[in-house]
Amino acid sequence: MKYGTSLSRRALLTAAGAAGLAAALPAPGAVAAGSLPNLAPLPAGTPHRRAFADEEQRFAPYLVSLAQMVNDIEGNNPSTFGFMSGGWWRTPSAPYNARVQEHVYTLAWFLTKPRSWNPYAGDAALLAGLDAALGHYLSLQHSDGSWSEYSAGEHSLPATGFALGYLSKTHVLLKDANLLPARRTQIAQALHSAMTWLLNPSNGGVWQTPITFANQVTAGLAGSALALRTNPDAGLSAQLNSAFARLAENGQSPAGFFYEKGGTDMNYNFEVMLPEMADAWRQTNNSNLVTMAEKYTDWLGCNLLREPDGSGWFSNIAPSTRTSTLAYADTRPDPERTALNAQFVPAVPALGAFMSAREDLAAARGAWAADTSPVPDLVKQDTSPRILSHAIYGERHPTRQAKNAAIAAVPCIASKNFTEHRTDRGQDFLYIRRPNVYLGAYLGTRPTTFARTGLTFLWHPVAGTLIQSLNNNNYGLWSTVLPGQVPDSNGPQAGQFFGGKPYAFRFSTPSGSVVTDVKVGNGLVERSVRATSSATETMPLILKESDRVVFSNGTTVPWGGSASATATGIDLHRGPGVVHIRWGEPHAATIAAASITYLGDTRRMHILKVPHTGTIDVTIRLAY
Repeated sequence: MKYGTSLSRRALLTAAGAAGLAAALPAPGAVAAGSLPNLAPLPAGTPHRRAFADEEQRFAPYLVSLAQMVNDIEGNNPSTFGFMSGGWWRTPSAPYNARVQEHVYTLAWFLTKPRSWNPYAGDAALLAGLDAALGHYLSLQHSDGSWSEYSAGEHSLPATGFALGYLSKTHVLLKDANLLPARRTQIAQALHSAMTWLLNPSNGGVWQTPITFANQVTAGLAGSALALRTNPDAGLSAQLNSAFARLAENGQSPAGFFYEKGGTDMNYNFEVMLPEMADAWRQTNNSNLVTMAEKYTDWLGCNLLREPDGSGWFSNIAPSTRTSTLAYADTRPDPERTALNAQFVPAVPALGAFMSAREDLAAARGAWAADTSPVPDLVKQDTSPRILSHAIYGERHPTRQAKNAAIAAVPCIASKNFTEHRTDRGQDFLYIRRPNVYLGAYLGTRPTTFARTGLTFLWHPVAGTLIQSLNNNNYGLWSTVLPGQVPDSNGPQAGQFFGGKPYAFRFSTPSGSVVTDVKVGNGLVERSVRATSSATETMPLILKESDRVVFSNGTTVPWGGSASATATGIDLHRGPGVVHIRWGEPHAATIAAASITYLGDTRRMHILKVPHTGTIDVTIRLAY
């Protein structure tokens, strides 16, 4: 399905006032492409931060960069007329990549939303740029309803799923403003064709068991829901209802996470999938989505680690299959990719633990408004139309009181003693809570090479996160590293689970090159390693500047620096207690700061390395 592009009409548009824009524009494709009119930059000294309502502060940096974005639209080359060039969003920044065009929603919002701070509402040059961008976007659609992303001939699920979302939202904005009627007709036809492709249960590029990329499918369902409210179709509506049931059955693991390449991924689950579910739920009120949100909130309760000082949450990131989001601040002001998740809070109060409290968010926004520095420009690629779409439904953030109650109910905070062993598709997710200790492990097969197996975190209810093992990295790992920088964590490790008191389990590499036994008791973790060659134990410690770290021989470790000593262990003093890490015989050990910092640079990873001949027994005793 191809749609022709339409010409920039500089003289015509300049003459047309905002009230006459819709009537002044010719039908799409009526004239050949020429140069687009430039969108004027903002007046000097604008925008004023205090002019923005709290919930619309997210629009400020996009307003500042809007003229640059619009003026980068291709206006001269007929073959790529309307291509949103300039590298603002998605890669490759190529004319065949439909995802680059998703900022049509951004353009449409500023065009159609009068605000005291928005000089671009009804702007003729902005309308011309949007019209051209829509023309190019629609011209990329294949005859089967799909769009391309990484090559011109590709039938891409993400390009199609997200097109349904942004084009349906753009259609509503244009319809409410009575602009571009001919283009709206084309958008409606394109959405119908895309839904026919995406909702077809026999489309193996979308529907698998399990679904490969649940976030991309969900984006398409959310867009379909809005498109069908705008242009109802009984047959497609029935298919959409069936699709939500398939999503619930095949898009979410029995362990609780949403599938991303067969495994979990904190970023895509929490920052893309759950917001798209919230969008779909607000459009349809489909009960499957609430049930899925409840199950996922339970998963978050095991895998986000609360810092006792209230600064935020560390992620159990080692199992993530695609991205590496290491921590979340407790209060996340705009721009914020998880904001739409709060739509679920009235129905799923437990989710409020992981959202910004409304009072804290209001304080952060007040501070932003009081800041006298100019609103900064956006950095190319570091933009997202999703940020703006989160403003559609208003806000449902929990009160601070409700959030605190939800935090108190998080499993590792509410309980001092449990063992949670979840399995799915050959993967083992183990969570062991005992008094003074919470330990995580990820074992079994790996869906992608991003994930890292072995012990993944150590947390204490007073000290907070002490160890975090990374993914997509061979250095920041709680691991046994063989010669050649080969960690046992960078590969599958089969687990054996013995139970008992203390709880015991074992994991090993496929070749048996490293076998690790672990016991977990009250305030105690014991790790015994047997390797077939010399090796190095590595432990990624999360340190605060106020911590005092001392080797057993008295050598101190400077925060942000490094130290070495021949010692039998270290003591990590934090707050009212101390963490004793011991490895028996003296070894030449080192601790060195990594470049990774957390939560406003208040914490930093420091990697402990203990070389040994192949056998080592490490104990961690948390004395609080």
